[in-house]
This record gives sequence, C-alpha cells and structure tokens, in this order.
Amino acid sequence: MTSSIFGVATSALTAARAALTTTTHNIANVHTEGYTRQRVLLTTPMPSFTGAGFIGAGVSVETVRRLYSEVLEVQRRDAASQAAGAAMLARQLAALDDLLADPLAGLAPALVGFFEAVHAVAASPADPAARQAFLARSAALATRFRDLDARLVALRDSANRRLEAAAASVNAYAVEVAQLNRRILESGSQSGQTHAPNDLLDRRDALLAQIGRYAAVSAVAQPDGTLNLFLSSGQALVVGGQAYALEVFRDPESPEDYAVGLRTGAVTLALRSADIAGGEIAGLVEFRDDALAQARRALGRIAVSLAAEVNAQHRLGLDLHGEPGGELYAVGAPRAVARASNAGDAQLAASVAVPSALRPSAYRLTWDGAAWQIVRLADGASWSAAALPQTVDGVEIALAAGTPAAGDSFRIEPTLDAAGTFALRLSEAARVAAAVPVRAASRAANAGSAAVATLEVLASPGGGFPGRLTLRMTAPGAFDLYDGPTFVGSATYVEGEPLTLAFAGWSVRLTLRGTPAAGDELYLDPNTNANADGGNFLALARLQERRVLDGATATWAQAWSETVSAVGNRTQEALIRADSSARLAEQARAAREAVSGVNLDEEAANLLRYQQAYQAAAKALAVSAALFERLLELGG
Repeated sequence: MTSSIFGVATSALTAARAALTTTTHNIANVHTEGYTRQRVLLTTPMPSFTGAGFIGAGVSVETVRRLYSEVLEVQRRDAASQAAGAAMLARQLAALDDLLADPLAGLAPALVGFFEAVHAVAASPADPAARQAFLARSAALATRFRDLDARLVALRDSANRRLEAAAASVNAYAVEVAQLNRRILESGSQSGQTHAPNDLLDRRDALLAQIGRYAAVSAVAQPDGTLNLFLSSGQALVVGGQAYALEVFRDPESPEDYAVGLRTGAVTLALRSADIAGGEIAGLVEFRDDALAQARRALGRIAVSLAAEVNAQHRLGLDLHGEPGGELYAVGAPRAVARASNAGDAQLAASVAVPSALRPSAYRLTWDGAAWQIVRLADGASWSAAALPQTVDGVEIALAAGTPAAGDSFRIEPTLDAAGTFALRLSEAARVAAAVPVRAASRAANAGSAAVATLEVLASPGGGFPGRLTLRMTAPGAFDLYDGPTFVGSATYVEGEPLTLAFAGWSVRLTLRGTPAAGDELYLDPNTNANADGGNFLALARLQERRVLDGATATWAQAWSETVSAVGNRTQEALIRADSSARLAEQARAAREAVSGVNLDEEAANLLRYQQAYQAAAKALAVSAALFERLLELGG
C-alpha cells in the first residue's frame, strides 16, 4: 500500500512540475514573435485491480502540445502577406504622386513658361532679349522633361534594388526553413514521432510569416512533420530539407528592369507577375511595371508630340537671316529590343509616324512562322500582319535586318525613353524663326473692301517663298491663282470661312475681312526684311490650346493633367486598400492570438493552481515516507 501511495504521489509531483515548467516557459515567451502557448497533456495510467476493485495508479505526462490552429495561422499569414504587398504599393505610389503633382517641379509650370516666352517673341520679334528669353525657357522645358524622367528612373532603380533585397531575404528564410525541416525530422525520429518539437515548429511558422511578407506562399504538411513551401503559382520553394532560390536578373526584353526567377539547379525559371501574388515583391513589381512605367510612357508621349509639333511649326518660319527655321527640339527614337533567346537574327526598327495617335503603351511582336502577332500590352489588344512594315497606334514598325525564326519575340517601347532624351537643338537667338515666309497685300485699285486679316503657313517644301502669287476674283466665291502670268489653279471662297491655298508644295490658310468684288486681286509675296514679323510664333502659340493627343482630343496640358490625376486616383485607391488590408491582417492576428497567444493573467492563475498541486503532491509523498518508516519500526 505504501509503495502504491509513493508511486501515485511521485507521478503527481512529476506532473505538477511539468505543468509549472511549461507555464513558466509560456510566461518567458509572452513577447516572442510567433510563439504558440503550450499545455501539458495529462492522462491516467491503467489502474491496478484488487479484490476491492480497481485502484488508480496516479497520473502520466503524455506530451506537451501547442494550442495551435492551422486555419487561423494560415489566415494570419495570408492576410499579413496581402497587407505587406498593399502597403509597399501604396508607399511607392505616394512617392510617385508627390513627384508628378508637385506644383513647382511638375511639367505644367514649364509648359506655361515656354508658351509665355513664345507670346513674348510673337509680340516683339525683333527684341533680342525676348528671343534669348525664349531660348532660356525652351532649355528649361527640355531640362524639366529630363529631370522628371531621371526621377522616375530613380524610382525604378530603387524598386529594382528593393527586389534584390527582398529576394535575398526570401532565400535566407527558405534555407532556414529547410534546416528546421531537417531538425524536426531528426526530433521526430528521436521521439518515435509521438512528441512534437514545439519550439522548432514555432520558429518555422515565424519564418513562413517572414517569407510571406515578401511573397505569398502555401505550406503543405508532410507525414514526417516537414513542410513543403510553394509560391502562389505552384513552383516549389522548399521541399523537405532542400531550399530553392529566387534569382533576380536583367529582364531580357527590358534590360533596365529586373525580373524574378526561381533557380532549380542550373536552370532558372522566369516568374511572371501573376506567379508571385502578395507580399512586397508583388507590390514592387506591380508599381514598377504598371504605374511607374505608364507615367514614364505618358511623359515621353508628350515629349514626342511636343517636339514633332513645335519642330514642324518652327520649320515653317523665317529666322533673322531670312532662312527657314530648323528643328527646335530633338527626341530619341522608339526602342525595339529583340528577346535575348531569339533563334533568328532579325532586328526591328520603330519610328513615330503619327504623333497624335500615340498611346502610352509597350508592344510585343512575335513571329509565328507565318505572320507577325502584335499585342498592345496596356490592354491586350492584338493584331496580325503577314509582313512588316506596319503602323500601329502611330508607330511604324519595320524589319531592319536579318530573318526571324518562329517563336522570336520583340518588345517595342515607342515613348518610354523619350523624355530622358528630350533636348534643345537651337542655341542662337537669331535662328529663332518667328516670321512667316509669306506676306499678303491687296491691290490698291480693288473695287471691293477685302483684305487679308490673318495668314498662316500650313506646309512648305523648304526654302523661301517662290515669288508673287496673285489671287484674282473671277466670280463671287471663286479665285484664280497666278504665278506671275501663269495660271496655277483656283480656289473657292465662302465668306466667313478660312481660304486654304495649295500650290507647289505650299499650303497657306487665309482669313479675309471685308467683301471682295469681281476682278479684285490679292497678293502673296516672299516676306523679306521680316525681322519685325512674329506671325509664325503666333501660330506656334496656338499649339498650346491645340488638341494634339489621344486622337486629337487632348492638349499637352490636358494629357499631363490626366496622367497626374490617374496616378493620384490610383494612389488613393492603394492607400484605402492598404488600410483595409492592414485591418484584416490585424483581425487575423488577433484571432490567432486569442487561441495561441499567451495570456499573462491566465498563466498567473495556472502558476497558483499548479503550485498548490505540487505542494499537495509533496505532502502526499511525505505521508508515504512516514508510513513506510512506521512499517519499518513495526517490523523491527
């Protein structure tokens, strides 16, 4: 009987000590990230049968287990991953929004300053100071384009560096997970797969949460206690004790960007954006490839259009030397990049054919062996062409050299680099072509009251105006055109509407005031000694309000405003999404903590409870010892 009392008391003492130790372990780790509180699982051993029935044999410590819910842990990890990606995207977009919307450093004030200088030259074309100020404002506009592009490129480079750091962190954590898998497997072998190494499991869960911060992963538990990790697309990141690495490398279609791949042995599998859902990597890739690239393309599109329109108008004027104007601005050509893995040696070339039709998008061309497949990457619109050249959205794409092989792919970037290459070509104030090359006059002996109110040159073959062109009204609304005595054409005039004349490569638009009579003559002559003429800059000034983008529906200022507004709206959406995701992540964390977290009040109560149990067990052990000693005395 005494040995039975001793055994029961000893088992009770052992159980109480295990419970006290586990409770103290919980309290010690109350602030340990990812710690799951533990409880001692007690069971009663098989009782002993006697003539008086079954008598209990005390208590056994079966194991120490975590109060763990896999469902809540997965929800917490996934919610935290989504929140990290949303927060990263929101931060990057906020930086982009601050850059574009800056009222002083944005594009809008530079455009306004440029056209103010154009108006000043139009008002005082002979003033050297006005011309010099125009060149200064023109240079400032070019500098603003390049500065904005440089800051956008800096944001891109920052995103690329963050991608490298994130991939390195994922790789380090994946290696630790693989190592823990091996240790957990060894621990299971030592315990006969009956006792879980709780603290190792907690450490592994914490590592999964760290990996999820950068890239969403799914974990698949194995019967031996190890976990296999997979990216959202299904590619394996960790299998048992083997970890695979994310690799960041230059994108073969866009060398200034970094792509992310999964390295398995000697092979690196390139991952698409959709292959990494959630986490900071997803936020960085979405920002860089979508919002940031679109902003650069939109800025470049304005640069290309402005250079084309301003240059075209400037070439129609005359400078102080009486020479036709040259190009005011230079801008780089579209980029055509062959994929590095192409089997053929074909090279493509791209050029802007219709600036007003440009879209802020990249294009992918693929040769399937029979035809070219063209995809606009911004919205997925596609075309098929049997041969090149082809003009798509104002961009002419041609085969420059070589022969494509089936499957070869090319990426066309019409405007991505344009703002960074935007530069002023004119440096001499006397070469500013403010005057129109044509002047108009009325014959003094005209019977009617018609005179030329405005004159605008729409096109010229280059060089000076060839000589006097006479417009003679032969009937109401009908003019004959004479180059000297030679008849060269006719024109129809509707009162109140512009009169457009086309001849010898020239196109001139006139507006008349007064009423012409039959036989009246108007004259167009070369504009000699035109230093005081600002007519061409009046036409240049009108470009400020001309709709030259989006299919001739938007001005440059409107197009820039739409770009800034789109980024601002997207930033607000991202901030709202980040806030919502953070709330969901906190709710998921709280739900997990309610089950698995350490509650100090509860643990303090457990300490008292287990302390009393320990003391009672010790008292029972003392009683057993006393009884045993008494039996020895009686036997002696």
